[in-house]
Amino acid sequence: MTDFLLELRSEEIPARMQAGARAELEKLFRAQMAAAGIDIGDLTIWSTPRRLALIAKGLPQATAAVSEEIKGPRSSAPPQALEGFLRKTGLTQDQLEDRDGVYFAVIDKPGRATAEVLAEAIPAIVRGFAWPKSMRWGKESASSESLRWVRPLSGIVAIFGDELVPCEIGGIASGFVTRGHRFHCPGEITIGSAADYAEKLRACHVIVDHEERQAIIRDGAAKAAADAGLTLVEDEGLVIENAGLTEWPVPLLGRFDTAFLEVPPEVIQLTARVNQKYFVVNGPDGKLANGFVCTANIDANDGGAEIVAGNRKVLAARLSDARFFWEQDQKKTLAQHAEKLANITFHEKLGTVADKVERVAKLARWLVEEGIIMPSSVPAQAGTQSGDGPTADGRSGPPPSRGNMDVSREELADQAELAARLAKADLVTEMVGEFPELQGLMGGYYARAEGLPDAVADAIRDHYKPVGQGDDVPTAPVTVAVALADKLDVFTQFFVLIDEAPTGSKDPFALRRAALGVIALILQNDLRFRLEQGLLKAVEDDLDKFGVVWEGHTEKKLAAFFADRLKVQQREAGVRHDLVDAVFALGGEDDLVRLLARVKALQAFMATEDGANLLAGYKRAANILKQAEKDVVPAQAGTAGSTAPTIPAPAFAGATDVDKALLAALDAAEPAASAAVADERFTDAMAALASLRAPIDAFFDGVMVNDPDEAVRAYRLGLLARFTGAVHGVADFSKIEG
Repeated sequence: MTDFLLELRSEEIPARMQAGARAELEKLFRAQMAAAGIDIGDLTIWSTPRRLALIAKGLPQATAAVSEEIKGPRSSAPPQALEGFLRKTGLTQDQLEDRDGVYFAVIDKPGRATAEVLAEAIPAIVRGFAWPKSMRWGKESASSESLRWVRPLSGIVAIFGDELVPCEIGGIASGFVTRGHRFHCPGEITIGSAADYAEKLRACHVIVDHEERQAIIRDGAAKAAADAGLTLVEDEGLVIENAGLTEWPVPLLGRFDTAFLEVPPEVIQLTARVNQKYFVVNGPDGKLANGFVCTANIDANDGGAEIVAGNRKVLAARLSDARFFWEQDQKKTLAQHAEKLANITFHEKLGTVADKVERVAKLARWLVEEGIIMPSSVPAQAGTQSGDGPTADGRSGPPPSRGNMDVSREELADQAELAARLAKADLVTEMVGEFPELQGLMGGYYARAEGLPDAVADAIRDHYKPVGQGDDVPTAPVTVAVALADKLDVFTQFFVLIDEAPTGSKDPFALRRAALGVIALILQNDLRFRLEQGLLKAVEDDLDKFGVVWEGHTEKKLAAFFADRLKVQQREAGVRHDLVDAVFALGGEDDLVRLLARVKALQAFMATEDGANLLAGYKRAANILKQAEKDVVPAQAGTAGSTAPTIPAPAFAGATDVDKALLAALDAAEPAASAAVADERFTDAMAALASLRAPIDAFFDGVMVNDPDEAVRAYRLGLLARFTGAVHGVADFSKIEG
């Protein structure tokens, strides 16, 4: 068994493309080897900014010989059929085997040298490589058929064992020669085999293993910070990116002017990270310090002093811009900034962002005035705050207060409306124009600097939350009002008014995410209202304008969509999707807090023996009733010859003790379950259903439903109809799997 080395060297590969390139190289190589019938043992893929490398261990010297058998036409078939088969196989008639009147072609394929297979595979891999973006270069680039690569390809190393695998593509021939570090060792390096590849490159200041470079950066940056009494702010994405930018990483600590710390810490971190690929550090007090860690690509003679000095100048220029934006933006109030929102189109059919702000402000106020969100309605639950955020002095600190629980409903409504009217104002600020990722966050900072109430500033900062599964869910009343109103508006405007519902994998306006956000806010904060009520309120002023009829199709589409989103949202909690359907199918149950409590009680019940047996009894009853409906002559239902159910009467002369026992159980269980559901005592409702388990089992064991006596048959069908109706009072058991 022999090892194979392939290196594809080029100009700098963007760091963001390297992980995908490694996966693509592995996929294409495995496909080529599988097509040739070569089993691959251990496969290693590495990347640096200037090369992709593959080492396949334990390849055979040659492929195995194979014999392929192809069935042909019958020997009595027309000559044309035989001629076509011979052309296909490349054989003559005397080379075919006649087996019981059928021709077979047996083609023996000898094994091939693996080196020969590799020589054909390498050009196919290079030409078949899928880059997010690629280019042509040189004189040949005038032709669309010329070689494409992410950056100009400059060299190929292909060694099988210690022998060269000769191949050529785009004028580049394979060889034993590669190059080391661009500055430390720019000359040629001769590779002998896969075994000495990594160490020869290391000797020339190239660490070809990307994971090793990541570890050097991760540990080196943390050590550089710790040596200065600081703590590195961990950022794994930045570790991976810096590893993709360097072949010989050297983390270095630098400092910047403390005056820049007047700028919000998130701005400093984003400036350092996005523009310069630097890490930031915290001081002993846990706050952002005036330090950064950059990653050099050389081992400098002066220990990196000049590199740090140069990077400090570049960062200072960036931070100066950020401080300018910070100061300029504060020369206007958020209300003054918000005036510019009238010049920004939200959607060509839905008006401007200012129009959206007006809708959200009205809806946020309505949510408070209706008592859906109140100062005391938001439960204080550990771990549900919207996350650590800036304190009143503009620094990162503990989670903000959820507000004064003694504030009046009118004051809360005023704060919610004010926060909604200012929530989008930072979209037109200089800072958010430079760093769109800071929208909301900067609005919160500017609101505090302006002297607005903390509750309003918190709401402006956090109104986009939650932005996905696992994100923090706001619990402060003002924030909840604005966040919920914002998401209800986005969802209803696109889904209802202009019919832009998500289809398949397409969701250009992130309506699925908006719906998940609505569900999370409602459930986390125990908000009690009918979802349809909130959705209708969000669009009621625009229904006539857009010619939308709420009742019927739109209402059903919304219910189905939210049912699907609730199933997704509750999947991680272990809630069964079929049970959500079983409760939603009843109709009118769109108080999500109540609905989920009902689903969880149903799930606990279905996990018991009583639940499983009752489900089996229900399905049996439903099947019997379904068959009975088919047998009924519609015009004669209830008359002679019909098997339609009749309302069970206690005094029915043909009733047996088993019939009477089931009827008595239904008389007791139906009102008990109905009252429990009305009082939201869902566990008691399930207990009432459980009381039907024994009587229905005894009924099926003790009587024949389809009795020859038509009156008895109708009576028992009536019992089953009443039984299924009682069960449907709690959930639609036809939707439950099992």
